[in-house]
Amino acid sequence: MTSEIQGKRPLSEEELQDLVASSDAGARDPAGSIGLFLAIVAVIWSVFQLILASPMSNMILPGSIVNNSRQVHLAFALFLAFAAYPALKSSPRDRIPAQDWVMAVLGAGIALYGYIFYDKLVNSGGLADDTDKWIALVGLILLFEAARRALGPAMAIIATIFLAYVFWGASEWVPEVIRWKGASLKKAMSHMWITSEGVFGIALGVSTKFVFLFVLFGALLDKAGAGNYFIKMAFGALGHLRGGPAKAAVVGSAATGLISGSSIANVVTTGTFTIPLMKRVGFTSEQAGSVEVASSVNGQIMPPVMGAAAFLMVEYVGISYVEVITHAFLPAAISYIALIYIVHLEAVKRNMPTLGDREVHLIRTVAGMLSFFVIFAGLCYATQFPAQAIAAWAPSSAGLIMGLIVTAIYIVLVWFAAQVPDLEPDDPNAEVVELPDIAQIYKAGLHYLLPIVVLVYFLMIEQKSPGLSAFWATALLFVILLTQKPLKSLFRGESEMATSFMSGVADLWQGLIDGARNMIGIALATGTAGVIVGTVTLTGVGQVMADLVEFLSGGNLVLMLVMVGLLSLVLGMGLPTTANYIVVSSLMAGVVVQLGAQSGLIVPLIAVHLFVFYFGIMADVTPPVGLASFAAAAVSGGDAIKTGFTAFFYSLRTVALPFVFIFNTDMLLIDVGWVGGILVAISATIAVLVFTAGTMGFFLTRNRIYESVALILVAFVLFRPDYVMNRIAPPFELFEPARLEQAVGDAAPGDVLRVIVSGPDFDSGEMKDLSLELTVGDEADGAARVEAMGFLPFEEDGLIKLEEPLFGTPIAESMQDFDFYADEAVRVVTVKAPANQPPKELVFIPALLLLGLIAFLQRGRAARQGVPA
Repeated sequence: MTSEIQGKRPLSEEELQDLVASSDAGARDPAGSIGLFLAIVAVIWSVFQLILASPMSNMILPGSIVNNSRQVHLAFALFLAFAAYPALKSSPRDRIPAQDWVMAVLGAGIALYGYIFYDKLVNSGGLADDTDKWIALVGLILLFEAARRALGPAMAIIATIFLAYVFWGASEWVPEVIRWKGASLKKAMSHMWITSEGVFGIALGVSTKFVFLFVLFGALLDKAGAGNYFIKMAFGALGHLRGGPAKAAVVGSAATGLISGSSIANVVTTGTFTIPLMKRVGFTSEQAGSVEVASSVNGQIMPPVMGAAAFLMVEYVGISYVEVITHAFLPAAISYIALIYIVHLEAVKRNMPTLGDREVHLIRTVAGMLSFFVIFAGLCYATQFPAQAIAAWAPSSAGLIMGLIVTAIYIVLVWFAAQVPDLEPDDPNAEVVELPDIAQIYKAGLHYLLPIVVLVYFLMIEQKSPGLSAFWATALLFVILLTQKPLKSLFRGESEMATSFMSGVADLWQGLIDGARNMIGIALATGTAGVIVGTVTLTGVGQVMADLVEFLSGGNLVLMLVMVGLLSLVLGMGLPTTANYIVVSSLMAGVVVQLGAQSGLIVPLIAVHLFVFYFGIMADVTPPVGLASFAAAAVSGGDAIKTGFTAFFYSLRTVALPFVFIFNTDMLLIDVGWVGGILVAISATIAVLVFTAGTMGFFLTRNRIYESVALILVAFVLFRPDYVMNRIAPPFELFEPARLEQAVGDAAPGDVLRVIVSGPDFDSGEMKDLSLELTVGDEADGAARVEAMGFLPFEEDGLIKLEEPLFGTPIAESMQDFDFYADEAVRVVTVKAPANQPPKELVFIPALLLLGLIAFLQRGRAARQGVPA
């Protein structure tokens, strides 16, 4: 397939669907009774997951099934993986060989082993006996083979290497720095298959509880027609602008990316329409493919789904789902804004023509887009007020009343949709391209926004679990798929209601199949990644990695972050983004937080997890393996490697943003009020646009080198105002260790102090520093406040030494890695109290003045050169 992709011939629609199927849903699709049987299994899996997420799961399903739902989830995935994914390229596509049937049944049976023999395993304390260990080993081999088929060889190879390390970690050929005592087969298999530390760990649990429902939601929403509606709306709103098809590709991919967990499917879905149109207005094949790749891959960083990572972050970071998507929203939003600006600059640089004969009003278009998003967000927010009023008026029947209101709204919206013709996909290769008229087509799909409003309401307003929220939104989609066509027939006075209903049933059936088949890879990825996580917890290699990275980076935080980013990129070349995130975050997240604290930088855990995730998704872009780039090249007929490099260049801001929010956590809206949040959003948006202009070499006209450098400098100051202000007026006043009590006593209650502590590491015995961030209490004096924090200081040999803090005090957990009984004492090195620093936003003034000067110079030059705006 690679040779075809790299050729200059765009693939046909049938070949493109085969490309998506082979990567996302399985290339094998047998006909007849076998095909029907596989479809039934897929539908049963989808229905099981829906029931599991429903409020009635405990009434419908036995408690033993609910408690062992991870095993059932993996059993379905293994069965369908061997049935849907051929073992080799030469394996048959139209039938399932006998050995695949054997592996499918055996894999499903062994996945269910913990459910079938639940009592036996509980009575043995979760320890494997001789029978268990061999069954678990066969289960792991089958899991790795299923992962190889569905995800490519890299995932299985990496998991095998980690598993080999568990057994042979004491061997001489293992580097001494990571050597460990090794584990017996029985111990390893207990950990990996019988307990919830390995395959059936947190990652597979998240896939079972949350991810499936969102993937199914996306599949059903697309089957209902929302994907085509979003693309039409984006093209209608932006297609008439300079570089319009590319801008429509960005917005359309953002909309479909919200509900799609796959960047490859996203590329093919929107790209088959937008890439030929981009080429028509002057983009090269590689540029057109790159824009589609950059925008589709960005869909995975956009809340609410984030390619399943958002749900994993909830478990790993220990914060609520609402907090995760709040922190992730601003970087994702400004990343998309920057991509639209990149497309605009490319179009202006090349003086590209516009499509259609509509008059161009850029300001009006931007205002219209913004007003749509503001109205939609306001609508989602406003739903809480009638809901609260109904709950107060009739608490016992509030759910029924709300259901009837939603049904009535849905019927009205379908009546609107019936007033205009159904939307048909456009032909991008037609001789004359007619731009959709927003005023006409917007009515055709307003009812598709209703499930999204329901999802947002339950997630953000009611703050229900992601699984339950997705259940109610998906339940509404069931209603839409079954009734939208019959209702349209009724409102149009047509007599084909029965036919329309059966067509809706067929759409629902296919949507349930698509949702299940799209989940095969994700379930296998989370299960296989569990082996890697299990290795980390069993062997303690995570701490060794921390020491190794600290040694290689010399304790330099920026260099360490670069190494973590490169590790994410390299692993991501072979792993799906979800598995890559699980592996790198389990290995490196704690390391970054720990070394950051030693460097005096308090890095929130969510910032590190987002950092890892951003670099992981970049692997979908980056040559030589970037799968999304290959898919885009297949659509455009361009060169896949060149497409990948261009897409990487277009995605530079996605590389830069993680470094920004590690050092400036305001970008993640952490501890930022409404006013501060709005200011951060405005400054970050300007910063990312200026950064884009600097890296693209074009602002109002082509940049001179010093102008590009100045623009990047302006972007840096807008992104990191604290960096500049801290050098003008330090944020902390330094106190000698002997004045610890005075510093704490002088501070106001609620102030945050930083205390740098140094001492011998409990494991290595080497001296290390630790930065503690402590909130001052309201005790009577400095001595009482110091004691409340957990410090037990005493002066000796001119040093302020510390005894081991009392259990349960604020600093006890942070300082547990110190050896308080070694020859070298743990001591206070520095005390930092907050200083009266001017607002860091003041540095925006000179930065914006410099930006204004560059704009003034370029405007004059552009006028002389006659550069189009």
